[in-house]
Amino acid sequence: MPDIRHTAKAPTRAQHLAAGDRIDAHRHDEHQIVYAGAGVLAVTTDAGTWFAPGTRAIWVPAGTVHAHRAHGHLELHLVGLPAHDNPLGLDTPTVLTVGPLLRELIRAYTRDPEDTGPQRRRLLAVLRDELRASPQQPLVLPAPADPRLAAVCALVHADPAEPRTLAQLGAATGTGERTLSRLFRSEFGMTFPQWRTQSRLYHALRLLADGTPVTTVAHRCGWSSASAFIEVFRGAFGCTPGAHQRGG
Repeated sequence: MPDIRHTAKAPTRAQHLAAGDRIDAHRHDEHQIVYAGAGVLAVTTDAGTWFAPGTRAIWVPAGTVHAHRAHGHLELHLVGLPAHDNPLGLDTPTVLTVGPLLRELIRAYTRDPEDTGPQRRRLLAVLRDELRASPQQPLVLPAPADPRLAAVCALVHADPAEPRTLAQLGAATGTGERTLSRLFRSEFGMTFPQWRTQSRLYHALRLLADGTPVTTVAHRCGWSSASAFIEVFRGAFGCTPGAHQRGG
């Protein structure tokens, strides 16, 4: 196993990453809030990949080995919190809704990391209050452990528009539908259709970050129409794909 970079403090800062840039696997002794003000962020651990556009942030608990990847030009904001300061009470990575106030608080707090004045401390207190009130979102692609499940997931990831049913995918990989259905629920805590929607949304975000037109994204990711894609996207992220691309 490669050496995992370790730092006691989780950095608080704003930085820019180009499309495709990565921050290799590392861990901190502190919690971290990771937010993409522009572009799409993916945070990966051994357990899976969490993904977030500008209306979402990712909570990374202290001690979690994780890596970052940028899709599109990424405006990355990082907020570190001491290990004893867990306003969310969460011990696993989690995607959180970011409303307008929380977004501006994160941006303001990461603007000048060297500032230790009372105004910035008050800013952090309000930020923590807003975090505590942020709804959690199930925007994660869990990593399959069972090889039978991994084979089906690989087929869908290779082609997000893959139209085959679970029974047909099972036939192609040599596993029965009932077995696969049980594995999706036991390993991922979701049904195959729910997981496939998560996978398609992840691929859609990556394509949108590259500037691909909305109609093309809908087609490549398996939706029957652009309107169907827009409806699902709005339900997941609180905005339309077009507004997301415009940064609105």
